[in-house]
Amino acid sequence: MLGKKLVTAQKRGETRALCLGLGMVACSMMMYFFIGITIVPFYTKSVWTTETVCKVLKANIKDKVFCPNSEGSEDEEVFPYPCLQVWVNLTASGQEVMLYQTEDTLERNPKCSYVPDKLENSKEVKARIETIASNFKKYQTFPCYYDPGGTQTSVILSRLYPSKGLLFAFLWPTLMFTGGCLIIVLVKISQYVSVLSAWQ
Repeated sequence: MLGKKLVTAQKRGETRALCLGLGMVACSMMMYFFIGITIVPFYTKSVWTTETVCKVLKANIKDKVFCPNSEGSEDEEVFPYPCLQVWVNLTASGQEVMLYQTEDTLERNPKCSYVPDKLENSKEVKARIETIASNFKKYQTFPCYYDPGGTQTSVILSRLYPSKGLLFAFLWPTLMFTGGCLIIVLVKISQYVSVLSAWQ
C-alpha cells in the first residue's frame, strides 16, 4: 500500500515537473517571437552601425520649433521647445555633419539634435536642453555612430538597440529555454530509471 502511494506521488511529481519544463519552453518561444517582431527589425533597419569618434564644432540653440503631442495625431495642438543643433567633425571621414541623439530623433525632427520625449513644463525642457548644450561644449570629444555605407550623412550619439542590448534581450528567454529543456530531460531520465528498476 505504501509502495503504491510512493509510486503515485512520484508520478504526480514527474507530471508537474514535465508541465513546468514544457511551460518554460513555451514561454521562451513566445519571448523569442516577441523580440523577433519588435526589437530585431529596429536593430537590422538601423544603418548607424560603426562606432567612431566625434569632435564638437558647434552647439547652438536656435529659435523654438513645434512638435506634435503624439505621432500620427490629427490634433493641430503642438508644444514649442528650443531647437538644439550640434555639428561635429566625423573622425572617420573628416566631414562636418549633424549629430542626433538616436535614430528616432532624426525621424521625429531632422532639424534638431534633441527632441523632448513628452510634453513637460517648458522651463524644465529649456533647462534640460541648455544643460545638454553645455555638456557638448564641455566634453568636446566622444564616441558616436555613423553609416559606413554613406546612405546617411548624419551621425547619432547612441543607438536605440545596440548589440549588447540585443544580446541581453535574448539572454533571459535562452536561460528559460535551457532550464525547461533540462527539466524535461531530467524527468525523462528519472522515468527511464524507474522503468528499468521495475523491470529488473
